[in-house]
This record gives sequence, C-alpha cells and structure tokens, in this order.
Amino acid sequence: MGRAFSPLDEHLALLPGALTPWLHERLVRLGTRMPFAAAATELAAGHHVQVSEATARRATERDAPTSPAGPERQLLSVDGAMVPLVGGQWAEVKTLALGAIGAPVWEARTGEAVVQTTDLSYFSRLTDADAFTRLALVETHRRGTATAGEVAAVADGAEWEQRFIDHHRPNAVRIRDFPHGAQAVAAVAPVAAGAAPAAQAAWLTAQCHELKHGQPQVVLERLRAVGAALAPPAGAAPSPAAETVHTSLAYLEKRREQLRYAEFRAAGYPIASGAVERANKLVVEARLKGAGMHWAPAHVNPMVALRTVACSDRWAEAWPQITSQVRTAARAAGAPVAAPPAAEPEPAHALPPPAAEPAASLLALLPTSRDEPPAVPVAPPPASRGRRRRPAPTHPWRRARIGRAQRGQAA
Repeated sequence: MGRAFSPLDEHLALLPGALTPWLHERLVRLGTRMPFAAAATELAAGHHVQVSEATARRATERDAPTSPAGPERQLLSVDGAMVPLVGGQWAEVKTLALGAIGAPVWEARTGEAVVQTTDLSYFSRLTDADAFTRLALVETHRRGTATAGEVAAVADGAEWEQRFIDHHRPNAVRIRDFPHGAQAVAAVAPVAAGAAPAAQAAWLTAQCHELKHGQPQVVLERLRAVGAALAPPAGAAPSPAAETVHTSLAYLEKRREQLRYAEFRAAGYPIASGAVERANKLVVEARLKGAGMHWAPAHVNPMVALRTVACSDRWAEAWPQITSQVRTAARAAGAPVAAPPAAEPEPAHALPPPAAEPAASLLALLPTSRDEPPAVPVAPPPASRGRRRRPAPTHPWRRARIGRAQRGQAA
C-alpha cells in the first residue's frame, strides 16, 4: 500500500513535469496493467491528475525492465511433446530452448564441422500457443534475446513456432530444421527411385547432400520433375504417389529461404533443432512419461516449471524466489506461514525418542509407497478366561488314556 495522499501532493503534481514519486509509481503501474490512454483516464479519475496518453507511455516504457545483454550469438528453438493425462487423454507441452552458439568443432565421426551450443536453458508449459508465447517472455528477457547480437531460430515449420519467433525476435535468422527437410525429401524416394531399397537409398543420399551442401533450388526442381511426370489427365484425380510429391513440395517451398543450409553452415549457425528435441526428452518426457503415469492437467505446469529450473541448473537461484512467493501467497490468503527453523534440522534418518510402545514407534517410521497395499491392523488374541485348556483327543498324551479307558469298558 502507498502512503496517504495529501492535497499538497495534488498541487505539486499539477505543476508541469512535477509528478511526485508516489503518483509516478501509480501511473507506471496503471500503464503496466492497461492501455496507456486508459491509464491516464484512471489516474485522473482516482487522483484528479490530468496526464496525456503520451505521458503515460513515456513514464511506463522508460521505467520498464531493461533487458540484460544477450550473447553475441544465440540459439532459439521451440517444439512440443505429448504427455499422458488422466482419463486417457494426451496434451502437448511446449518447450523453448535458448543457448549461446559457439564456434564449429570438427567431428571425426561425421567428417564435418558441427556447431556447438552451450549454456542451455529451458521454459516449458502446458498451454495454447498464444499463451505460451506470452509466458515465455520471462525466459527470453532473462537470457537477453532482444539484445543478443544475432539469433538463429531453428524450427520444424509449425505455424505457431513462426509466430513465436515473430513476437520475440522478428529479425532472427530463421532456419528450417534439416532433419525435417530431409524427411520431406525421403517421402518422395519410393516414387522417384522405384521399389528397390538400394536405389531409394542412393537417390535420397544424393538429394540430401545437395540440400545440405549445395543449392536447395536444385532439389526442388528435381521434385517438381517427379511431380510433373505423375500429373493426372485433365479432370482425373491425382494418384497417391502424386499426392505424396505435392505434400513434400508444399512443405519445402513454403519457406524456401529457410533451406539455405550451405550458407547457414558457412556462417556458423546450427541447422538442426536437436537442442529443443533433447529438452523435450530431458525436461518433459523423462519425468512425465514414465510407465503407467497419467497426470491431472492442473499438476503438469507446476512439475514442468520445477523441471525447467532443475534442468537449467538454476535451483540455487530460483528456489529462494519460489519459497518467497509461496509465503507471500499464503499470507495474502490468511493461512498460517511456518517460520524458518531456528536451528539446523535433524537428518531425515534420525529416530525420535523411545515411546511407550517401541515396536509401534518404529513401524511408524517405515516409508510407505502408494504402490504398496495399506497395512491391515491385526486384532490381538482373545484374553484367557482362567480355565485350563484340555488337549485335543488326538494329542499323544490323551491317546494313551483314551485307549486304556476303552479296553476297560470292553472287559
């Protein structure tokens, strides 16, 4: 809450360029929450201070958080992974991966230079594309995406991914993920090279080499020639093979400028979205797609939020902020907030003092699992009534007596 507002503050605020610090803060907060014209109107209605829309804009934008300096070259890549929900449903968790692009390193296994990306961090949420684009600002701001020297945005071609790049770094160097481009070419191999696997492999190898090291236009022309040979007569429906060629061509031609892989590699940019695909496995699937797991939708985002912190190696930095927000929310809700311990807590394996029933106390310490059946209480044996229990007739001690009695009766 701000301090009390006095008539003197109003008088000073009406002077040109003399907004008091308290009114200045109110104006910035209003401009943060609503359009600038509405912020000026609300300030006038609540505090009888007239400011223009331009003044509200200048005050808010001047005091907006300054984006930290980004790296000289940054990788930006987004993708999604499906997770199982309760009730047999599936939903997509979208993930952003950001990293610093390093110098290419020669890799003997592949026989070519490979671009290394370091200092990777992640942001994941289960939400729609527009909300994810807005929420991810917290990570792009932290990593300085807006101020980075160059940003290489590698994506597989989904429309929501292109809108994400438009929002966070419109002038990024956009690169179509090479494995996805090669996959589109591979779909045409059975049509262009016939049914023989060896012929298909040879044709595909030649096209992928040209796509990666040569001119993408050459590959597109070859695919167009295959499609032209399969063109149906006028009025006839296209064959499945012609449909396959048409689909692959449409995928590649839609963003042909993103297929200039030889130029991208010469400039030192990565051409594959392996960073975000590894993030899908590391951040999302490794924890949320275990055997037999099904998640309630409300539990997915809290888990992936913690996963992104842990997998980005930011736990020591983020955990105090998390606990502070939890305590603040608890106070706002009126719930009691436990004070931090005054002394170092005991280790988890320490036993409590002996109780009246040591056996019961030790059993209470045993860990339980939701996969184990609950313990079934066992009733104590019935108390004795003081009578002597006679042994059963078949007991060895009684067989001899019974035999003697029977022989006496027979005599």
